[in-house]
Amino acid sequence: MASAGGGRSGGSLSGGSPSGGSPSGGSLLDVPGLMVGHAHDLDALTGCTVVLCPEGAVAGVDVRGSAPGTRETDLLDPVNLVERVHAVLLSGGSAFGLDAAAGVVRFLEERGCGFETGVARVPIVPAAVIFDLALGRADRRPEAEMGYEACLGARPGPGRLAQGNVGAGAGASAGKILGPGQATKTGLGSASIRAAGGLVVAALVVANPFGDIIDPDSGRILAGARSPGDGGWLDTTRTMTASGEAPAGFGRNTTLGVVATNADLTKTHCTKVARMAHNGLARSISPVHTMLDGDVIFALACGKPRLPADVSLVGTLAARAVALAVREAALAAEPAGGLPSARSLGLR
Repeated sequence: MASAGGGRSGGSLSGGSPSGGSPSGGSLLDVPGLMVGHAHDLDALTGCTVVLCPEGAVAGVDVRGSAPGTRETDLLDPVNLVERVHAVLLSGGSAFGLDAAAGVVRFLEERGCGFETGVARVPIVPAAVIFDLALGRADRRPEAEMGYEACLGARPGPGRLAQGNVGAGAGASAGKILGPGQATKTGLGSASIRAAGGLVVAALVVANPFGDIIDPDSGRILAGARSPGDGGWLDTTRTMTASGEAPAGFGRNTTLGVVATNADLTKTHCTKVARMAHNGLARSISPVHTMLDGDVIFALACGKPRLPADVSLVGTLAARAVALAVREAALAAEPAGGLPSARSLGLR
């Protein structure tokens, strides 16, 4: 097992800048109050990524895909009690990977972070997983120790964030209409947008879709299903249209995201931002939100001070940040598991 994104922190909730880098220069670490850590097994091609908010962050979620694997998403409903979360975990390993959240909970409890119940502080750690068992080894998945390892490696911003084949993106791929063997290696990407008045909206995405990843600006395919004949892009949506058939098979896909901002948002506002952020997936993945995908986006409002901001503006910027982060998830990936990546195909 290896950690990325800054190495071990020696059990501290503070530290220096992470290693690795964002080709676009912006990442989730541009939002104050957050820490990001990765841990992965690059032999098994799986891993997990944790977004720590030890002071607590107001949170919302929107589950849009039809094959999700999640933990503690119901408590983020605006009508429910808990307002703040202390971490969000994104993991590989399908349902098995939800075990990694236990390591995050243990890490936070040891440091006194959690929801005060009167008898114990209970860390609130929503989580979601991708299916990456078809790449690498299916018998090795993220577990509690890997979740703990990701926390040890977490670092705050400002700074660079490791992307590509790291953390929950270690086993991600795109374009599986012909099966995993004709897919393209993708990974984890991040991007941020700064607006007037000091407002920051950022996104971190693990892109593992059934469909193809599309550059949101040029419209060209960056990663997806490859034709068995010439190795060119098959174009999943066009193939489905020509065949007149919906894809068959198990839901072995999913794109996960965390959007964050320093705007002063309520739990209801965060839920709306998470919903609007899914528009970024629609601009960068085709098709998206299928019966074979379990797409989930979390939204966090954190930092001190939090700035007054219009919810519609924050949601609009969140959608753009998500689309850019999906693009980075394709462009930052390296070939692995017998699959090429945009970089090896000369698309970087």
